Amino acid sequence: MLARYVWRASLRHQTRKHLIQSLKYSTGDKSEKPKNISQKPKSKAYVNPPGSPTYKVGDVRRYSPFHYKGQGKVEWVVARLDDILNWSRKGSLWPLTFGLACCALEMMHYAGPRYDMDRYGMVFRGTPRQTDVIIVAGTVTNKMAPVLRKTYDHMPDPRFVVSMGSCANGGGYYHYTYSTVRGCDRIIPVDIYVPGCPPTAEALLYGMLLLAKKVKRMRMCQTWYRH
Repeated sequence: MLARYVWRASLRHQTRKHLIQSLKYSTGDKSEKPKNISQKPKSKAYVNPPGSPTYKVGDVRRYSPFHYKGQGKVEWVVARLDDILNWSRKGSLWPLTFGLACCALEMMHYAGPRYDMDRYGMVFRGTPRQTDVIIVAGTVTNKMAPVLRKTYDHMPDPRFVVSMGSCANGGGYYHYTYSTVRGCDRIIPVDIYVPGCPPTAEALLYGMLLLAKKVKRMRMCQTWYRH
């Protein structure tokens, strides 16, 4: 209590001192300028990271996100290879049919004629050895977890995972049950989370389009060249 009283008294004293200084400055006594208590820190100027392109208003932005000035010929070639590979990958994402619960019905709806996932080059496959994406649609139980991991290990690289629904994201309604895995990310790494219980087909479509954006930004050839 004593420390709190001393702190409040010192705060009142400092406030009174600043008020007296501001009054002196406003009446013409400008010998000492008042100190601004609520002075905001100066914002630092934004500096582009090294190697990133800088564009002015009206400039034409290049398509490739990997182009910058001073780039060597070999780096330019591997960047173009990344562009071609990413373009082909994002236009032919083949997901694996891994429906576990009621979210699988919305996944079937997403494959139906209303949303027509085929127009994005996405075709369901029945074997993990021919797929790029695994859509975990539903509740992952402890008994199903080894099967999920084994199926994921059979997929060729690069491979991606879409967690669909609250049960796959974190257990959902069955979070506190003894037989449920609290999120499939405890078994396999997840790239895209689609929330909902169950999420609609539009939500899954949006999640797959976000995954295509992520694939477009991959730098596999450049990483291989630099490391």
